[in-house]
Amino acid sequence: MLDTRELGRRPGSQRQVSFSVPAPADLGIEVLGVPEGSSVELTLRQEAVMEGVLVTGTASAVLAGECARCLEPISEQSEFDLQELYVYDDSDIVDDEDEGVSRMVGDLLDLEPVLRDAVVLALPFQPLCRDDCPGLCIECGARLADDPDHQHDEPIDPRWAGLATLVEDRGSADQRAEDRAADPADSGAGPSGSDPKRSE
Repeated sequence: MLDTRELGRRPGSQRQVSFSVPAPADLGIEVLGVPEGSSVELTLRQEAVMEGVLVTGTASAVLAGECARCLEPISEQSEFDLQELYVYDDSDIVDDEDEGVSRMVGDLLDLEPVLRDAVVLALPFQPLCRDDCPGLCIECGARLADDPDHQHDEPIDPRWAGLATLVEDRGSADQRAEDRAADPADSGAGPSGSDPKRSE
């Protein structure tokens, strides 16, 4: 809550304020947001108008989350623009947050709904660690940014799997035959250059 008593209600009066507040719970989206309890720095201008107090300014906070493609942690400082008209509690104007109009409670105004809307609307639906993040390998889950040349052998069509096995078996048989032909011990021949003895 922000106290506006020092501002007064004379139209045209202005007041600059800067302060920090702890981040409320769930300030962000599922995969990216401001951690609960972390510092949010607010720099605001309060301006008294006929209907109430116009608040404009910025909120600065550190975002934490993970990349939507590769799931790497993300941590970055971000700034969000704020603007809201807070009508006096005795005003006839209907407050409508969708139209940027809220109602004060006495001299106090609640910044949390405005801050939450500003943060959530500014966050990307799918945050990335970098714009060209290649993501994860769909086969093994490896992070492709760490290994740009990462690849797998093309899978064999199941219709050709039997033929591939037959080719491998035929190749193994041919190799065994070549090995036997190259080994004299398996040929049945005697020592090189000698003829077997004839029986008399």
